Amino acid sequence: MSAAIRTTYREALRAGLRDALARDERVFLMGEDVGRYGGTYAVSKGLLEEFGEARVRDTPLSESAFVGAGIGAAINGLRPVVEVMTVNFSLLALDQIVNNAATLRHMSGGQIHVPIVIRMTTGGGRQLAAQHSHSLEVWYAHVPGLRVLAPATLADARGMLWSAIEDPDPTIVFEHAMLLGMEGELAADAGPVGIDHAAVRREGTHLSLITYGGSLPKCLAAAQQLALEGVQAEVLDLRTLRPLDVAAIVATVSKTRRALVVDEGWKTCSLAAEIMATIVEHAFYELDAPLARVCSAEVPIPYPKHLEDAALPRVDGIVAAARKVVGR
Repeated sequence: MSAAIRTTYREALRAGLRDALARDERVFLMGEDVGRYGGTYAVSKGLLEEFGEARVRDTPLSESAFVGAGIGAAINGLRPVVEVMTVNFSLLALDQIVNNAATLRHMSGGQIHVPIVIRMTTGGGRQLAAQHSHSLEVWYAHVPGLRVLAPATLADARGMLWSAIEDPDPTIVFEHAMLLGMEGELAADAGPVGIDHAAVRREGTHLSLITYGGSLPKCLAAAQQLALEGVQAEVLDLRTLRPLDVAAIVATVSKTRRALVVDEGWKTCSLAAEIMATIVEHAFYELDAPLARVCSAEVPIPYPKHLEDAALPRVDGIVAAARKVVGR
């Protein structure tokens, strides 16, 4: 077994980028401030010096333009990794992502592939106010033709990128802002990981906590607190939001017979709603209690810390909701 190294989520993302750039000369990184500045969140720091301006490209402040350029590069045989500073800004490139990248393979009868990876930071918790803090993963998970990933562990942050690059279809990777400084152990020889299946991060028998991305640490903390009360919660990390691993969702619900979905998106038309509908369609008769969910408050994410904290899913809120599901 390889020795483990102490690292952060941010550094694991950088290692994945470095590995991709070193392994395949078709791979290049482009986006606002990814080069000389080292990335808005310091993820690409040092890569310009290591690989040069042809492989690490700073772009003008125009999401539609540089995402479109990335799509064109992918169609012509390259493997672009496009960084959009935050999910809110990706809305300026919706036409390129939804009307072009996601549709060209279908509209060309399979003749045109668009192997582009679009990375973006998502989520609240850093007091960056409404235009930098929303969780819009479900917007992209709604679109056929896209694969949507939400790495929530160091291994996934390090290894999902290469698998995404090898996918012939466009892939959106959501990196939660509150995970960037997360520290932990990662195998020194950690490499690519699969992007097709969810993962059980904690075994349990009384209740399933189903979540993804930045809410995973909160669910693990809630499960630990619930264990002190005699409630053993299983934590399922979805990892891939499109396509959902329906088999894994059904398996955990069939095991615990109760489910609480934790989703930082807003409740209305949420990913949580889709997961709950999936459970009803495929595992309704396995349930011993009504389904429940914890989502963000139906407001633009506030700037003041106490209001932002109140708007986002919290550990105590997850614990309280779980108690109701198990009848405590």
